Amino acid sequence: MGTEVQINSNGKLGVTPSSARFKQDIQSMDKASEAIHALKPVTFRYKAEIDPEGVPQFGLVAEDVEKVNPHLVARDAEGKVYTVRYEAVNAMLLNEFMKEHRKVEQLAKQVEALTAGLQKVSAELETSRALRRKWSATISKADYRRAIGISEKFIPRVHARSVTDLRVSAKVTAALLLAKQ
Repeated sequence: MGTEVQINSNGKLGVTPSSARFKQDIQSMDKASEAIHALKPVTFRYKAEIDPEGVPQFGLVAEDVEKVNPHLVARDAEGKVYTVRYEAVNAMLLNEFMKEHRKVEQLAKQVEALTAGLQKVSAELETSRALRRKWSATISKADYRRAIGISEKFIPRVHARSVTDLRVSAKVTAALLLAKQ
């Protein structure tokens, strides 16, 4: 498999080494890669003297990249911006991808925990409904009316919605009273 050949800043032709034995001050990229969010990918065609066929291209404009991070461009012999260091941009993209992937994994765990909690609450609600159906079947209409009447005597005037809630509570109270008998 081939390796990209480059000319280094000293004008020597070769490949860029990646081994730790050639590097110093190695640190996590962390937030340095966030600069790529400011880059503006473009489509373009090279001028005829570079590409006579005018094949559509995709990439970045080196002058725009320099404004975001001057370390992401390479310069010519005159010191003018010449090209984008795409290998550095790729490393930054990988770092940002990995950060987003960790976020997705954390969100997936949260969704899993929330789903489990929702299933538990749903099961408890179903159990409550089953008990209510069971109690409703065992309470006679007269007992229910008596329980509602007793409860309403002790209930101060409140909002209509609260009264409905209290009537449901009275029904449950009546069921408990009957269960004790």
